[in-house]
Amino acid sequence: MTYNRDAFHREAIQTQSHDEVTAMRELLVETLVEEGHDPEIDEEGNVLATRGTDDTNGTHLVLNTHIDTVPPHVPYERDGDTVRGRGSCDAKGPLAALLDAFFAATIDDGQLTLAVTPDEETAQFGGTHLGDTLSADGYIVGEPTDLDVCHAARGSFGGHVTIRGESAHASDPTEGSNPIRAIGPLVDALEQYDEQCGPGEHDVLGLPTLTPTRIDGGGPLNQTPTECTVSFDRRSVPPETSEQFFDSLQSYLDVRLPDVYGISVRPAYPDSPDPEAYATDTEAPLVRTLADVSGGKIRAFGAATEASYFADDAPTVVFGPGVLADEDGPVAHADREYVTQSAVADASDAVRTTVERHL
Repeated sequence: MTYNRDAFHREAIQTQSHDEVTAMRELLVETLVEEGHDPEIDEEGNVLATRGTDDTNGTHLVLNTHIDTVPPHVPYERDGDTVRGRGSCDAKGPLAALLDAFFAATIDDGQLTLAVTPDEETAQFGGTHLGDTLSADGYIVGEPTDLDVCHAARGSFGGHVTIRGESAHASDPTEGSNPIRAIGPLVDALEQYDEQCGPGEHDVLGLPTLTPTRIDGGGPLNQTPTECTVSFDRRSVPPETSEQFFDSLQSYLDVRLPDVYGISVRPAYPDSPDPEAYATDTEAPLVRTLADVSGGKIRAFGAATEASYFADDAPTVVFGPGVLADEDGPVAHADREYVTQSAVADASDAVRTTVERHL
């Protein structure tokens, strides 16, 4: 085996993948080929490689993460054990660790699949496609968790509420119905939605949130608008789904806001998938094994990931080196993004041992 985890991690960070991922995908494929594997690229640009037996009765585990990063690119730097740069912890550090485990694990029975997506930070079509086409007995999703084993996460999606009224000249606004006047009642209604219609508090993920984040509308200062839009962020908890939520919110606002206004609720990204909330049983063998060998806590993850696309199929955990934030503020997605090489090594060892205990 010629794979060098730290060298791959360095080259991966130096390979920009915030605008498009072709070069990073080529690096990944070349690395797999050099190690004697025959990776494939599916129709959504996912890179897949499989080791082990073809016995359909054997256990099948999937290692998943992504090769894209958020902008802007931040150059690679190393200071002792600490590596900085865009993607160092989100998620090229986890990728380096998962690759190491994929190459090094001894497999006695079953299959191990590496499945790496190209668009986790944006559209997530890759993860959705994997969720539709893969079938496994467990999934380990590489993200910065500080080596904790994250078995649950809230769903994440956005939407728009458009209020329609009737335009009028500002000199005599009573001739129309100004939708801006409905923004206050709308925001109040959004704040009360979960108390009246929400799924309640989840025993792991807590309460959902519904947060107004943007207001759009208006035109000439001497004219009231025909419509305005309030956009929101939704962080859901089981058993709520995005489809159920949008239908429920529409019915709720139809009753709560004055009849003089027309109200329409719609998803912010109707052509893209939305990661749903999920929670894997903490007693699932995959959860217990990974927690045992890593020494990490079992907890919920603080952000949305592609793990939600796998959780309905089999026990799913999010695990990896690095942190989303530290005592000084954001780390992942920040200009100060960093990870330690020792944490990447520890993640690799934990995943390899977990794979070997199950396969």
